[in-house]
Amino acid sequence: MALYAEMKKDSEAVRIFQRMIDEGSLPNCRSYTIIIEHLVKSRKLSEALEVFNLLPLMRVKRTLKQYSVLLEGFVGSKRFDEVRILVDEMQVDGILPSRGVSLLLQQMKEEGILEDKEQLLRGILPDERIRSVSYSMDSGDEDDNENEGEDENMNDASQCDLVDGVHLKPWLDPRALVSALRNWSPDEVAALEGANFVWTTRLVCKMLRNFKTPEAAWSFFCWVANQSGFTHDIYTVQRIMTLLARHGRTDLVNTLISKIRMEGMRLPFSTIRLIIEFYGISKNADAALKVFNDDRILCGPISNVNLMLLYSSLLRTLTKCGRNSDALDMLDDMILNGICPDIRTFSGLMLYFSQLGDIKTVQKLFAMLRQSGLEPDAYLFKVLIQGYCKSNRAALAWRLFEDMKNSGLVPDSATKELLVKSLWKEGRRREAAAVEDSCEEINTVLPSALQGHEWTVSSLDLTRVFSIYSNSFA
Repeated sequence: MALYAEMKKDSEAVRIFQRMIDEGSLPNCRSYTIIIEHLVKSRKLSEALEVFNLLPLMRVKRTLKQYSVLLEGFVGSKRFDEVRILVDEMQVDGILPSRGVSLLLQQMKEEGILEDKEQLLRGILPDERIRSVSYSMDSGDEDDNENEGEDENMNDASQCDLVDGVHLKPWLDPRALVSALRNWSPDEVAALEGANFVWTTRLVCKMLRNFKTPEAAWSFFCWVANQSGFTHDIYTVQRIMTLLARHGRTDLVNTLISKIRMEGMRLPFSTIRLIIEFYGISKNADAALKVFNDDRILCGPISNVNLMLLYSSLLRTLTKCGRNSDALDMLDDMILNGICPDIRTFSGLMLYFSQLGDIKTVQKLFAMLRQSGLEPDAYLFKVLIQGYCKSNRAALAWRLFEDMKNSGLVPDSATKELLVKSLWKEGRRREAAAVEDSCEEINTVLPSALQGHEWTVSSLDLTRVFSIYSNSFA
């Protein structure tokens, strides 16, 4: 896709994206970065922004590269209202701007365009101790996606410059430095102090990202706080908090939360969500509930859309921890508070309870989905049919197949084969034959995979993105 977009072969790039989703490959944040960049370079700014705004609903992390491309495009087109919105969103997402973005915002501030963002800009403009570091806004090294753990180039950490008489060595690589400090022994610490580095928010964040153990990361976090000229800010704090949550260090996370309350700091909304999600990985349901109930106020007012995303993250964490009754209670609480779950949340819950064989709860959730005015997509039908078949309830699966057919949707070949096999196993030969006949009547090859993924992306999401992308180059 990126190669075709660079060569201005627009239709070929669109076709590759179509193949990706048709073959069941789930696009990641870098796939969407390519689409956004392609649209911006083609002066399709509104379309690029539309795709960008869909990403949170698809549970795709928005990255610094995406923000950089959009900001550059909107500034160049003098669409400053969108620039202001993007700057606000960047703060909500907890994105530390690159030097290129920071300098762009500095220029806009001097021109009076962002004069009402003084407080925000104060925390993100370039470190004054570093006078001049060459940087390209096209660098992709800031696609900071913790969920995917993709490798990055460390270009901006390997420049050579004079900083108050200290040379930044061209070989400086945060990853290699962290690897040398993995044991945090006295000798390692002494060598680090002797290096006389200039500690900046950017360098500390990159260091924290590469520590493999929470103990070494915490030791470095405490040590660097005492280094001359450095003070932790919200970006370094959120980095260490998410790392600690992923490893289940609730004691240290709570210590930092107490410190944040005392200092009057405001956490980005994305940090609260990540902490809750990472507590699912470390199986700390009680800690996740505490953050949701007591600590989410630390990110300030939350929109209904973001509150829905936060509930969804908590529900997913509770199911990962096996807290079934708590998950259902929280779902009721969500609806009573006027927050309607989206189809991705329903699909995740239905898949979870169907895998447990709890068909009664699955049917209750399906009824709730219909009462909410939502229509199941092909992927959700697939989840339900497979769940019923694996629970030896092929008759219910067959009824869902009929509903699916009446909605103009078709299963993938694997789901159809599973349904036929389950119906035969339960002695329902007439229904099995009806499924075979229905699929033959469709007179088309069944897809090898259906678009979507539980908890994250629905078929409709991918269809909307493809529609925006393809229509832009029609």
